[in-house]
Amino acid sequence: MKVVSIRDIHIGKGAPKVIVPLMGRTLDELLLEIKTIKQINLDIVEWRADLLDDIEDITKVKQTLAVIREELYPIPLLFTFRTHREGGNKTIEDSYYEVLLVEMMKTKEIDLLDVELFSPKVTEIMEAAKEEDVTIIMSNHDFEKTPAKEEIMWRLKRMQELDAHITKIAVMPNNPADVLTLLDATCTMQSLYADRPMITMSMASTGAISRLAGEVFGSSATFGAGVEASAPGQIPANDLKHILELLHTK
Repeated sequence: MKVVSIRDIHIGKGAPKVIVPLMGRTLDELLLEIKTIKQINLDIVEWRADLLDDIEDITKVKQTLAVIREELYPIPLLFTFRTHREGGNKTIEDSYYEVLLVEMMKTKEIDLLDVELFSPKVTEIMEAAKEEDVTIIMSNHDFEKTPAKEEIMWRLKRMQELDAHITKIAVMPNNPADVLTLLDATCTMQSLYADRPMITMSMASTGAISRLAGEVFGSSATFGAGVEASAPGQIPANDLKHILELLHTK
């Protein structure tokens, strides 16, 4: 199993890492949020840029990113634009999604980049990421249901084939058995196929156990709420960090 090291954070080693989202729509909102987030016991900050009002102005996005990077340094920073089809805030053209991600790579202001598995531009984005030497979390989100175990594993294996450094899948449970499906897929993936860190979670309150006990089954990180949650079922980050450290298998 490879360990992905970002600054002094080692994903895939030790207790699962806690990622906290920034959800502000303007720079002023983001700066206020950062003041709170810096008081939280976390490992990585995710900027959910799809909430930014000026997201379609590349120059303004870069300016905002530069301020965020300066305010958060040296905390590792994950840049995410979650597309509307996977639960994000805005609908944009696939061509702009590619341009946005590539331009963010070139700034050298981000430590990790979220790339959606089913983006029509995934191949082009991954080629650019290799050139820019950016660490990629490849992701997939299903806010309607939990796919079958075999489908969950296929998606995670496909992310590995595309050379993602970290794989990620989040699914919505419609009953407790769906949570078991996600955990079973994670465990089998970890035992038989995974050669790099993965992040898996079952959303909403039904799936909260997957955010707490993911390490047992093979998940290397999880998302905790800061000022605002970015997905259903996120637990406040300070509480999450404390519980993960208690549960951590030595």
